[in-house]
Formats: sequence, C-alpha cells, structure tokens
Amino acid sequence: MKKNSSIPQGQIFSPLEIRGSVLARNTAWNFLGLALPLLVGFLTIPAVIRRLGTERFGVLSLVWVVVGYLGFFDLGLGRATTKFVAEALGKAEYDKVPKYFWTTVLFQGGLGILGSVVLTLITPLLVHRILNISPGLARESTFSFYVMAGSFPIVLVSGSFRGVLEAGQRFDLVNYVKIPSSIVNYIAPLAGVMLGFGLPGIMILLLVSRIVSLVAWALIGLNVFPALRHGLAVHKETIKPMLSFGGWLTVSNLISPFLVYLERFFIGSILTMEALGYYSAPYEVVLRLGIVPQSLLMTLFPSFSALHGSKNLEKAKIIFGRSVKYLLLSLGTGTVLLLCFARLFLKLWLGDTFAQNSTLVFQILAVGFFINSLANVPFSFLQGIGRADITAKFHALEVVFYVPLAWGLIKLWGINGAAAAWAIRVTADMLLLFGGAWKIGKMDMSNLSKNGVVRGAVALSFYAIVGYGVLRLSWGIYGAIVLTLGFLVALWFYAFSQDERTWVLNKSKEFLKKLPAH
Repeated sequence: MKKNSSIPQGQIFSPLEIRGSVLARNTAWNFLGLALPLLVGFLTIPAVIRRLGTERFGVLSLVWVVVGYLGFFDLGLGRATTKFVAEALGKAEYDKVPKYFWTTVLFQGGLGILGSVVLTLITPLLVHRILNISPGLARESTFSFYVMAGSFPIVLVSGSFRGVLEAGQRFDLVNYVKIPSSIVNYIAPLAGVMLGFGLPGIMILLLVSRIVSLVAWALIGLNVFPALRHGLAVHKETIKPMLSFGGWLTVSNLISPFLVYLERFFIGSILTMEALGYYSAPYEVVLRLGIVPQSLLMTLFPSFSALHGSKNLEKAKIIFGRSVKYLLLSLGTGTVLLLCFARLFLKLWLGDTFAQNSTLVFQILAVGFFINSLANVPFSFLQGIGRADITAKFHALEVVFYVPLAWGLIKLWGINGAAAAWAIRVTADMLLLFGGAWKIGKMDMSNLSKNGVVRGAVALSFYAIVGYGVLRLSWGIYGAIVLTLGFLVALWFYAFSQDERTWVLNKSKEFLKKLPAH
C-alpha cells in the first residue's frame, strides 16, 4: 500500500470498503436527505405564500432557483472533488487527497467571489429592466439579490467539503448537515413571515443558515479526515485533470436544464398556457419520484470512482448489474401501478378535468421516468471512471434531434406529443449510456444476465401484462394488491440470488433484535 511520509500515520485515510450493505445504507440516507425537505416544503409553502404574498413569494422562488443552480457554475469542481478523492482513496494514494481537496476549495472560493461581484453589478439591471418586478418591491428585491450574491462563495465551497465526505462514503455525516440545512430553506421563510420580516429579513436568515452549514461541513470534514488540515494551497499538478473533468460536467450541467424544460417552452409557444398546466401537473409528480434513483446515483458515483482507482472491475460489474436490477424491479413495480391507476390518481388529486386531459400524458411520462431511472447507473459509472466527456457529448447529440422532435410531435399530438418526445429522448439517452458503458467500461450483457437483470425484466413484463388484465377486468385496487404481493414473492425466488436472500434475512433479524421488547 502506498503511503505518504509527509502525513502522520494517525491522520491517514482508511481504505474504502465498497460493500452492498454500505451502498444500501448510503442510499437510504440520501433518500431521507431528499424526501424530508421535500415533505417540509410541501407543508410550509402554502403558509408562506399566504403570509408573504404571491409576488414576494415569486421573488423568493427565484432566489431558490438561482441558488439551486449555483452548482452548475462551479466548473464541475464540486463533483470533481468527489471523483478524484474517491479515486485516490481507491488507489491508497492518500497524499493526493488534500491536494485535490484544497485546490478545489480555493478555486471555488475564487469563483464564488467572482460570481458575487458579477451578480452584484447586474442586480439593478435584473430588478429594474429584465424581471417584471413592481416598483413597490424593487428595493426589497434588490437587497435580496445582494444578499444572495454574498452566498455564492459559501455555497460553492460547501460543495467541496460535502464532496470529500461523499468520496469517503460518509453519507450519514453528509445528511446530518444536508437534511437540517435543506429543511431550514423552507422553515426560515415561514419563521421570517411569522416574525413580521419582509424579504430582506428572510434573505438574511437564509444567508446565516448557509454560513452555519459551511461551518458544520468544515468541522466535520476536518475532524473525520484530519489529513485535510495539511496542504492548504493550489497544487498545480491537480489543476489540469480536475478542470478537464469539471469542464465536461459543466457542459452537461448547462445542457441538461435545456433538455428538461424545452418541451414546456414549446407547449407554451405552440399551444396554450392551459395546455401547459395539464402537462406540468403530472410532470411535477414524475419529477418528484426522481428522488429514488437520485438517491442511488449519489451513492454509486463515488463508489465507481473508488473501484476504478483500485482497478476492481469485477466488483464494479457486480454493483452495476445489481443496481440496474434493483431499480428495474422497484421502480418498475411502481410504474406498472401508475399506469393502471393514473386516471384514478389524477381524479382524486386534481379532479375530473385533469383526469380527462392528463391521463395519457401521465402514463407516457411514467414510462419515460422508469427508463430514465435505469440510465442513472451507466451515467454514474461513466463519470465515475472519468469519462464525463462521453456523457456531455451524448447530451449535446440529444439536443440536435430533440428540438425538431419535440416541436413536431407537439404540433401533431399536443401535450401527448410532448410527453412522447420526452420519453423518446430519455430512451435514446439510456441506450447511448448503456452502449458507452459496455464499449468503454466492459459492462456487457452477460454481466446483467449474471446479476439477475434478465430474469427481473421477464418477471416485470409478466407482471405488467397481468396487471393490464386486472385493470381490464375491473378488479380494482384489491386485485392490484393481490397481484403485487404475488409478484414480490415470485421475485424473491426467481430474480434474487441465494446470497441476496441471505443478506436480506440477516439484516431483517438484526433489525428485529434492535426493537424494544414488550
């Protein structure tokens, strides 16, 4: 094992263990980190809107959007931190970890300051010329943007501290900070309006919460990995590979929002705003379901990076195949149920009118979501082995055919055409990513078959066909419950290996032992 003599032995990182139990635990943590703030936002936003007013809430929403997109303007260095640190840990090249880390921290600090200056300078133009903000809110909005500008370096530097914890598979610690800080994003506005604050007071509360989060990231990171207390400098040898990787990530990050929102822009231009409403409602449901594959994606990326560093291709193949299978079966089951009960769900949620106009859209989007979720595995793999250029080139290629496809199908088939165009694009994206993983990373079909993916796909297809029959026979929810339970039992014996069943049983026994006795 390679060691660095310049770092005391007690401060060297521990070797990474990439095991199924670790990945499952990390995925669960990531799911909580995404789901809990979403739930809090669902509960608090109506009260904030009522007390703050629609226009002020619109400005606040814009601030949330801008802060959410700050990560796109860090030149991909936050994710590069995770990739290169995880790879160095996989290679046991511990001396490189502080070098990668501090280079990105200092770069992101500089980029954040530059972004703050730029936003500060253009704020008067945004408030008075570009955005349609009423004169009575101009002063509050200007101050809000100035405060947001001050958060640029804080948010970017926080990404590096979080990235090194993710590289070390410490997603528990990541979410100890991420969950409360994300919840505060929704709680702070509610607390502000209840205390009688306007937008300026709320913005200051949010800025303080981000400062506290950064301090927490820093204290945890330096405590868990004491070696990071050394090497505070920009290390020239790390700049080129990190900027190259981060640059390709930036290309993807700039193209992805365009691909995500293009069809909605076309609907608003070609059809009507009413049609956009019928499309957007089911799309938002599908979008929120994305927290499930995203939880796994966040876990897989540093794992594939570390395995690439240690050249453990066989372990990577197992994780790749089983991740595809777990997404296929879990999300596939949910997708079949959504297809069967889409109309009923929309009727109960939004009423008869939405059920009549949006059911087919919802069903097409649900299939597209399922397909897009499977693409997360090869996407994480390709970026984990350092081929962010491949994913960026695929995104650029998709723009070329997606623009005319979306325009043509919307003209021909309305909002159903928009959903179909999106589903076609994500299907093409999935095929390209799997093709790239097979050609570049040697993740061939035999690997998927060996890890139960083919068996799972056969079982899921049978479940979908029978589920359609249950729907046609009007057996309703009770019939679907019986069918689903039977399907899950069949999966247990047909799609899961003996070691997977043993692992689940052992974990279940451990969980039951921890329950309090009565």
